[in-house]
Amino acid sequence: MIRFDCVYLEGCLPEILERLTASNLEQTVGYGEDAHCAAARGKIKEAVGRSDAEVHFLVGGTQTNTTVISSLLKPYQGVVCAASGHINVHETGAIEHGGHKVLALPATSGKITAAQVEETFAGHRDDANHEHMVQPGMVYISYSTELGTLYSKAELTAISEVCRRWQRPLFIDGARLGYGLASPASDLTLKEVAALADVFYIGGTKQGALFGEAVVFCNPALAHEFRYHIKQNGGMLAKGRLLGIQFETLFTDDLYLRAAKHAIDEAFRLRDGLRAKGYAFLCDSPTNQQFPILEDSQIEALRADFGFEFWQRIDATHSAVRFCTSWATRPDAVDALLAAL
Repeated sequence: MIRFDCVYLEGCLPEILERLTASNLEQTVGYGEDAHCAAARGKIKEAVGRSDAEVHFLVGGTQTNTTVISSLLKPYQGVVCAASGHINVHETGAIEHGGHKVLALPATSGKITAAQVEETFAGHRDDANHEHMVQPGMVYISYSTELGTLYSKAELTAISEVCRRWQRPLFIDGARLGYGLASPASDLTLKEVAALADVFYIGGTKQGALFGEAVVFCNPALAHEFRYHIKQNGGMLAKGRLLGIQFETLFTDDLYLRAAKHAIDEAFRLRDGLRAKGYAFLCDSPTNQQFPILEDSQIEALRADFGFEFWQRIDATHSAVRFCTSWATRPDAVDALLAAL
């Protein structure tokens, strides 16, 4: 079985495994207060160009989204996001379970616009019944999105400006941040992301780490007593040095983006090969997620040898599926999939 279901099917990058093995018998203090976490924070601050940033390590994406959002919102506020946003469709109602409403907006190719955000904020303020309604308290977007698409620098700048005018935080889910930045279609750098977001995270779980995410508060005031929130939401790892070592390694010799670029290269080989065979796509994704439209009979036949995700029905006989490439995707696996199709 050759699997393209998601981006965390394998363990971790060999460089990370080597560092973990070499440090296995080190004795360090726990809960992220060790020298490896300190070194990783320093490397991340340098990479994002913000010496004043606060960096915290959490164990996974859902814990990160839940913890950041619950820490930023007042009890009567909700979080604005695309209807296709991860927190709205793929986290089992984790945000609502924490007591906050997800205010989902219609999305185009997985993205919302500054105009939609402005309308949402203004619409609540101008409603005579606004005190009886959930107040939009922050904005959440994904980069890259759940459809593999990217916000341009202009689009992200416009959303950031609206948020700052309304004094509402902009939070960027960076579970696939490296895959987005490594795409030739991206006109953003990591430093520009840090300049536009109030808080974002650098995904490790989906980008070559065994697990873990690095949260970067670009507005340090928002990070006040954040470690209490991490602990309360189950995101704090006792053996915190395991997170520090991984991010210390990812941000050495540009490994984070180099590994992501491999995924993009293989995704484009898959995309271009399918286009050459005449296949259509649900959307034009410039990253490591590709969504070709296949006949239902083809999908059933492929499942005997390949793992992938059903995405959505197109018509009575066709559906869109998702193939993900990652830092670990082998070229021969892409070749085999193209041959099967």
